[in-house]
Amino acid sequence: MIGTLTNMARTTADNPLALDDQVCFALAVAARSVVALYRPVLEPLGLTHPQYLVMLALWESEELSVRDLSGLLQLDPGTLSPLLKRLELAGYVRRARNAHDERALAVVLTPEGRALRRKALRVPPAVVERLGLPLEELADLQQRLTRVIAAATAG
Repeated sequence: MIGTLTNMARTTADNPLALDDQVCFALAVAARSVVALYRPVLEPLGLTHPQYLVMLALWESEELSVRDLSGLLQLDPGTLSPLLKRLELAGYVRRARNAHDERALAVVLTPEGRALRRKALRVPPAVVERLGLPLEELADLQQRLTRVIAAATAG
């Protein structure tokens, strides 16, 4: 949390609605701040942060159904669709009907999309450098946030 442990214990007892003691506040500010760090790093690639997340998923799988991509990124298809359109216009992906299930729409990397991966390899170290935190601390944070996400969505 943002406040110190001693201050937090006192403040929470005195005021359970203290802004600095709210997990939601710390997560929201951290998310906005980290995504803002990505912006100048992703700009030369022509990607926004949400588009980068789509590309990360596709670089792992080459091809995914829109439904699977939506599940992986935890985005509803209505939010995902405009991202895919812009990535398709940029030439990084193409959308096509699945040969095995005509109802399913597949998203496939193009050769340009695969080539972009080489440039994107510079993104993680650049972000780590901008954050100025040790890799071990970032890995620990990622694991803890994954547990928070699991706890928040289990129900």
